[in-house]
Amino acid sequence: MLKIEYNGISQTFDKKVKLVDLTNQNKDIICALVNGRLRELDYDVYYDAKINFLTLKDHDAMGIYERGLRFIFAMAVHNLYPNMRFKMTYSVSRAIYAQIATGKKKNVTIDMTRKIEEEMRKIVDADYHFNRQIIPNTEALNIYKKFNLMDKANMLKYRPEKTVHLYDVNGYINYMHGKMVPSTGYLKSFKLMQYYNGLIIQYPRSEYNGLIPPFSDEPVFRDTLIHSQEWGNLVNLSTVTGINSYVKDTQAVTLINMCENRHNRMLSELGEEIEKHIKDIRLICIAGPSNSGKTTFADRLTVELISRGINPIRISIDDYYKKREDVPKDEDGNYDFEALEALDIDLFNQNIEDLLDGKAVDLPVFSFKENKRKKGRTVKISPLDPIVIEGIHALNEELTKKIPKFLKYKIFISPQAQINLDYENPISLTDIRLIRRIVRDVKYRSSSAEETISMWPSVRKGEFKWIYRTQEDADFVFDSFLNYELCVMKKYALPLLNKVDKDGEHGPDAERLIKLLKYFKDIDDKWIPCNSLLKEFIGGSCYRDS
Repeated sequence: MLKIEYNGISQTFDKKVKLVDLTNQNKDIICALVNGRLRELDYDVYYDAKINFLTLKDHDAMGIYERGLRFIFAMAVHNLYPNMRFKMTYSVSRAIYAQIATGKKKNVTIDMTRKIEEEMRKIVDADYHFNRQIIPNTEALNIYKKFNLMDKANMLKYRPEKTVHLYDVNGYINYMHGKMVPSTGYLKSFKLMQYYNGLIIQYPRSEYNGLIPPFSDEPVFRDTLIHSQEWGNLVNLSTVTGINSYVKDTQAVTLINMCENRHNRMLSELGEEIEKHIKDIRLICIAGPSNSGKTTFADRLTVELISRGINPIRISIDDYYKKREDVPKDEDGNYDFEALEALDIDLFNQNIEDLLDGKAVDLPVFSFKENKRKKGRTVKISPLDPIVIEGIHALNEELTKKIPKFLKYKIFISPQAQINLDYENPISLTDIRLIRRIVRDVKYRSSSAEETISMWPSVRKGEFKWIYRTQEDADFVFDSFLNYELCVMKKYALPLLNKVDKDGEHGPDAERLIKLLKYFKDIDDKWIPCNSLLKEFIGGSCYRDS
């Protein structure tokens, strides 16, 4: 007998039961946590279990839904244009951008977009079942060749397992590197629109309460993604296969130097731009989401400017925190240290104003241990010395409201990776930063992977609230991704992720990251320069103790 708890009730069964049979055909339910482990709805429960069903309001469910959409998009394209393949990447407005990768056509038209959406709707209405198959890699290779999925075929040699989980939908077979919904009828909510040379696929977001966010064009962000993809395509670093080919051919040092030289070039371009306008620039503001590499970037930018005869001073926004009891609380009653109001904005602006007026200023230093500000260094700057600030609110006009906007130069930094496992499976920018944070936290904060993952939703919430809305106001966007970094991060992150309880609350996140990292070949980090942004996370940076 099986005892199963779900929807606030407890039932007993005399044989195994399929999860989908417990949902009353409610297609708002996408997947389930079974004793804390993420399962597809086609999963058979054959043991005592506590089940929590997930909807599009839940992050894990959203990921499965989005994966299903990519599948039926690829299926629709195959049905309409058998010789055409699209490459999908994460793009503006929290959506997917799809570009033609193979076939005679180069650009997407309005008519093509309409036909693909109509075909996707037909597939959804038909409610085809996702038939999961576990087959040997050798057999998968033949199937990939049959469906012209050579990018997936090339990935097989990097797959450590001897089998592949493929999905057959009405005769169309593909693999999206993860769990799926039971049938195409679950995938009703999506929007397609032509966007430049490709098209945008919008889908429901968990952080938007399971709804599709209104489309928001983000030209600055878009152009950065385009530049990242163009460079990756140019040097064959836009796919895992391309990255691994350098390692396979013993060109790991070349790979590292190519990526680091790209950062050097961007820093040089930025330094030249600031030097050109230095008479009008008094405040250099650097912001970006968590684990973008802001600190090392600020160090390297300072060196770049000094080499041009410009002597910036650094001011830490963190030194302007209010006492804990004066920090506002969030809706859960916890202190919201990421809120703008957690900072003494008036003191910060007064200090900046006095410095720009040529006055000597006693800068504060905030002691988090003692929960108070102390007197720090006394500084004074010359008329051409810019002030560098970096932090979550650095681009927020409310933080520097007393400083005229024309005196500010705003820099947004974030990994803007445009790399894929294969054409239909882009790598998440957010997952790259989460891997960085997991590795950094265990080294510098003695935090486990589980502790870091548990904090991540709160971090992401603050980013959506305070950071992303400011990136379009940036004068310069720095892509902090290094295309070789996951080859290095693999050996640091996998042991930490493998310690996460697979049946625990954070098991699904750990499983997802493990599945990503396993495809990358290892690179020895001894060749990484000491000033690399990657050193901020793995240690050994020349800018601070390792």
